Amino acid sequence: MNDEPVHPVPDPPTIRAAIRLGCRAPSVHNTQPWRWVFDGTRLHLLRDTDRQLTAADPHGRQAVISCGAVLDHVRTAFAAEGWRTDTLRLPDPTRPDLLATIEFRRWPDPPVGVFRRAEAIDRRYTDRLPMNEPLGWGSVRLALDDLVSAHEVTLDVLDEGARARLSLASEQSDALRRYDMGYQAELRWWAGHPGTPEGIPPSALISESELARVGVARTYPTPGPSARRGDLDDHARLVVLTATGDTPATWLRTGEALSAALLECTASGMSTCALTHITETTAGRRLLSSLIGHPGIPQVVVRVGTAPDNQQFPPTPRRPLTEILTVP
Repeated sequence: MNDEPVHPVPDPPTIRAAIRLGCRAPSVHNTQPWRWVFDGTRLHLLRDTDRQLTAADPHGRQAVISCGAVLDHVRTAFAAEGWRTDTLRLPDPTRPDLLATIEFRRWPDPPVGVFRRAEAIDRRYTDRLPMNEPLGWGSVRLALDDLVSAHEVTLDVLDEGARARLSLASEQSDALRRYDMGYQAELRWWAGHPGTPEGIPPSALISESELARVGVARTYPTPGPSARRGDLDDHARLVVLTATGDTPATWLRTGEALSAALLECTASGMSTCALTHITETTAGRRLLSSLIGHPGIPQVVVRVGTAPDNQQFPPTPRRPLTEILTVP
């Protein structure tokens, strides 16, 4: 007799392991604005509204994109363990903080790509330094198109002529916020502090001289003089993820597409840096719309390149599992 439940679910150790791995997902300022609740049958993803950036992200767009990224990371982790995750997004209109509910089915033969991307989760990091151009870009670009289109998101690669205009837009975005005391206070709160389980540590930040060679980057408090990769100007490809709308549903899908793209790039030996500061302003979005040349609302810019000599940053910190996961 088969004693397996009619509707099998992962056991608590598997739940914890998948959430721990999946929560390596990137988030704006490494705020990690998510909570997970397992009710014994289903897994629920909730947005932690207490961790929203009130100055930089008043509508919660970047927080929801961050939650979409962790949703895809977690689903990828479960898939690699043989679990299909049937996902209902925004299941309850009366609970806007409830972003997704997952039910489980056995999945004995997930695609090979799932294992590649799951293995890449621990290796993915945000590289804010100048990069070389990505090697093998043509074949990876085709894979990225397939991955993001599954989330009703388009991926556009900007030509080299767009770099100067986007660098200017990045500088203008920073200039608009330079004397915004609320925005600057958020940056100082979330960036540059060592030994915390959240935020961006000093090791992940770049100096003014490094920033000048990147061009398209958010300006954080600088860790001091440094000239890492000093002989390198940035040659990363600039990629734009564009959604069909501008609602929590499209933000969540954008985050899922972003996650899949970042993991595929990592699995292919590339480095990445996701940027949302340009799309915080109307002018930045208008410029990106003119550069991609088709309908839609630009949500995220991603730099994709190759780190020289496979040079990487140390892993950024993550909150303890007890703070983000509830298991009966």
